Amino acid sequence: MSICKLVVAAMLLASSVSAYAQTYPTRAVRVIVPFPPGGSTDILARAIGQKLSETWQQQVIIDNRPGAGGIIGTELGARAPRDGYTLLMGSGAPLTIIPSLYEKLPYDAQKDFAPITVVATVPNVLALHPSVPAKTVKELIALAKARRGALTFSSNGSGAPGHLAGELFKSMTGVDMLHVPYKGSAPATTAVVSGEVAMTFTTTPPVLPHAKSGRIRIIAVTTSRRIAQLPDVPTIAESGLPGYEAISWFGLVAPAGVPAAIIAKINADAVAILKTREMEERLTDQGAQPMPMTPDQLAAWIRSETVKWAKIVKLSGAKPE
Repeated sequence: MSICKLVVAAMLLASSVSAYAQTYPTRAVRVIVPFPPGGSTDILARAIGQKLSETWQQQVIIDNRPGAGGIIGTELGARAPRDGYTLLMGSGAPLTIIPSLYEKLPYDAQKDFAPITVVATVPNVLALHPSVPAKTVKELIALAKARRGALTFSSNGSGAPGHLAGELFKSMTGVDMLHVPYKGSAPATTAVVSGEVAMTFTTTPPVLPHAKSGRIRIIAVTTSRRIAQLPDVPTIAESGLPGYEAISWFGLVAPAGVPAAIIAKINADAVAILKTREMEERLTDQGAQPMPMTPDQLAAWIRSETVKWAKIVKLSGAKPE
């Protein structure tokens, strides 16, 4: 085939992909959530999914596939067809933390996905069962030292941000607490409500309702600054551990190989939704902060977060459980 024919063929292909992207989607879109219903990943996926469904006039199906700290669902997302009709609600645990914990994973977080946009960042909180006799971080540290190894903390899985937040707390305070992993932030929170574990490091959406009802006591947030939803709750950093910070992020990605024109369309539609006052208020009420990005910005974010958490994994000595 001559060079001219190759150029014409490439132009025709590009034109057909562009036309395909303009009509996308023509049927239901599935968003895989690698954690159980009720947790932050699920709540945020349903929030953006509902609005994308309204924009596209097509059903957006949330498909919860929990297990192994998000690895199972994330692998499904990586192996999905490259047509844009299966997306993944990605998050820090399976995409930027777990790669530093495991020597082998069934996916490559930086090669097997096409980034679309971050949906939101969410602070973690340190929340205790009301029976735990500590109302401040300093009191908790003293209690943990007095009851060495007796206190337990839950997280949304081994290698999840909540796990690493707890390990960072342990390494900076010298306390010994037992980590109890769950399949998501919702069951990790329920474990504290029921008294199955003493405390949790987890995101705000599943915790705030229980805190308002008095079934959980939030004593600190893990961000560098206080958050609007809990203005009277101090940060861990200002409570005696300067430099402590741990936040979670959640965003849409697609399997690598989805046409760039489709990625661009999903990004444009999602970003437009995230910039509306309605969505900003909805996410803020959940304790989340909208953070729309370009695909390139999300790719850079994933790389930088991977480097950051690799250092914390090494510092804390955290291991998969």
